Amino acid sequence: MKKMSIGLKIMLWFALIVTIIVSITYGIIFSIEYNIVHKGIKDTLIQTVQNNLDEFEYYKSTDNIEINKVDHIINYEKGYLKISATFLQHINEVYTALYKEDKTLIYGENPISKEISSLTFTDSVIQEMKIDGTIYYIFDKKIPLDDIDNLWLRGIVSEEQGNKQVESIVKLSLIVFPLIICFSLIGGYIIVKKMLSPIHKISTTAKQIGNDGELKKRIDIGVGNDELHELAGSFNEMLDKLENNFLKEQQFISDASHELRTPLSVILAQSQLSLEKDKTVDEYKKDFEIIARQSQNMSKLINDMLDFTRLEIQSEKYKKEKINLSELTNSICMDLKLIKEKNITLSFDVKQNLFINGNYELLSRLLINLINNAYKYGNQNGNIFVNLTNTNNQITLLVQDDGIGIKKEDQEKIFDRFYQVDSSHSGLGAGLGLSMVYEIVQFHNGKIKVESEFGKGSKFYIFFQKI
Repeated sequence: MKKMSIGLKIMLWFALIVTIIVSITYGIIFSIEYNIVHKGIKDTLIQTVQNNLDEFEYYKSTDNIEINKVDHIINYEKGYLKISATFLQHINEVYTALYKEDKTLIYGENPISKEISSLTFTDSVIQEMKIDGTIYYIFDKKIPLDDIDNLWLRGIVSEEQGNKQVESIVKLSLIVFPLIICFSLIGGYIIVKKMLSPIHKISTTAKQIGNDGELKKRIDIGVGNDELHELAGSFNEMLDKLENNFLKEQQFISDASHELRTPLSVILAQSQLSLEKDKTVDEYKKDFEIIARQSQNMSKLINDMLDFTRLEIQSEKYKKEKINLSELTNSICMDLKLIKEKNITLSFDVKQNLFINGNYELLSRLLINLINNAYKYGNQNGNIFVNLTNTNNQITLLVQDDGIGIKKEDQEKIFDRFYQVDSSHSGLGAGLGLSMVYEIVQFHNGKIKVESEFGKGSKFYIFFQKI
């Protein structure tokens, strides 16, 4: 059983259930049919006897009798009984016979006349008698004639008549029953095959991806809203995420190998020069300062790349909560105001009690990156201005500087990671600062806009949803 396919297991269970249901259904039908058939026999018996009551006429003389060739005339007492020819017609094996009060048979048929000779006439009541293992139903009716009142009409029918009808139904069922099972199994097979087809496609696609390593393949089972289509959709979403993460990892490796090449080459070259000949302590110190500086640059670059990749691939690890952006902005501005790099002055104007749904760590990184960027590309004795305000349900964060500015053709590219422009004109070198800012804004479902005039400074606007 464990080695059977799911389709075969479903078919076996389906066949078993269909067989049980059909068997129970036929059992109920036979039970009901048996009762209905036997009730029908009794109703036919009563109806036949009732109809035959009109087949009799009594005449005191033959003068007024209109004799039909097929009618029967019987001398009875001081007159004549005229009996219609249809009296002897058997309907569903119901026999009728004409009796005197003393049970003397006058006319008609009764196959068990001797066996029921002692049975008392009972008007309009069905009596039962078992003879040689067979049950017979007997129905008596007194004949309502004006001149005589000692005639009875007795109807007899065997239970076997009903059994024959039930047997014919059983024989028919023995033919229909297997056909129902066969058609049900065929229909079930078609349904199961169609139902399992999407699963087969899912399995085949998964094997192909596993064998080929081709993450671009997707499961295509058509349009639908059932559970299998939801499963296929979930697999495709998973594959989208895997492909995206794989591409991000490839990008990380490519970026790392590209960006780390320069500082690593400097470190190797400087180390080689230091080993080629003896140097003074000051010369070695300068060499180590170069190596240490390049190592710090490498360390910062690696950390930035890891943070950036983590935000891209595993953004769900950064939990959101209610953040007082006003307090956060005040705190960071007060700390970074102490830098005083290039004698630049940092001032800020923050509206209090502005809250957003966000991540404290990422929002801190956003503010620090923007302000550090302003310091980095600011002019000597310049200014940086940070403003936090709100309009209706929108919070606006502004970081403004009067530094070297950004050319118009470069403004759409500055958020690309490791994008470099001519530093002799813009001062912008390689880095992930603004790229990280952009990803953090996207993570918070915000928007970012830059306004800059080359040589006069830049304004970075960030818009958040207020809560």
